Amino acid sequence: MATLRQTSNSPAAELRTIIVTGASSGIGAYCARALKAEGWRVFATARKPQDIAALEADGIEAFYLDYTEPASIAALVAAVLDRTSGRLDALFNNGAYAQAGAVEDLPVAALKEQFEANFFGWHDLTRRLVPVMRRQGHGRLVHCSSILGLVPVRFRGAYSASKHALEALMLCQRQELAGSGIHVSLIEPGPVKSKIASNGLPWFLRNIDHGNSVHRADYAAQLERMRAGGSQSALKPGPEVVHKVLCHALLSRRPRPHYVVTISAKIGAMLKRILPASMLHRLLAKRA
Repeated sequence: MATLRQTSNSPAAELRTIIVTGASSGIGAYCARALKAEGWRVFATARKPQDIAALEADGIEAFYLDYTEPASIAALVAAVLDRTSGRLDALFNNGAYAQAGAVEDLPVAALKEQFEANFFGWHDLTRRLVPVMRRQGHGRLVHCSSILGLVPVRFRGAYSASKHALEALMLCQRQELAGSGIHVSLIEPGPVKSKIASNGLPWFLRNIDHGNSVHRADYAAQLERMRAGGSQSALKPGPEVVHKVLCHALLSRRPRPHYVVTISAKIGAMLKRILPASMLHRLLAKRA
């Protein structure tokens, strides 16, 4: 397990500081608590009061954040910087949801909502913190993307598109920040144990006319999986696999641009490299 190292220009007693978003459950909740146990000063975010209270009960400084509300992003940054005297070592952008549905069934408004939560809000928060990190001469910006940002599958067009956009934007920023002391990394997990499937169910029911779609037979199977909390497999790892690579991205002298996590994600990334595109997409179409 990676150990906490102090910044070279900080007092010995000062903890490294990090914002972890989407910490109500799954990856964010696990990483926020694990980082605190390792010695980080963690500022975690959630939307529901009961989730904020649960984080606070574990000794984590917790705040309300909704990526679709710019005022909440500004308030979070102001509150955290007030507590840290204007410094921050790291950001782990993680909060997101998955809008399921075939592209032809996806209303434009639903696609815009997906991007507000999964892309524009992440950019807003990141952009507010880059000047802070530039002034102090160091920082880590880590974004929890998805293997679907590299290898999309059917019925996940909105989510995949938001992650594709994230990959492009943040890899450009990684190049632009070269030499600044600020490092940008993307974590691309495959399926892990989380609530992303069940959390996406209300969005699917609200935005997709599944009963009248040509894809209604496929949607029936999708609904069953979402109501069950996602695909069930003893091989699906827990969020600790993301925490492991997050620690490398935060503490390594040479953090990687990409961290592909889980066996299924690594297989998908490998197949993308070695298979002809037509064959790859035929295979992907059979799995969703």
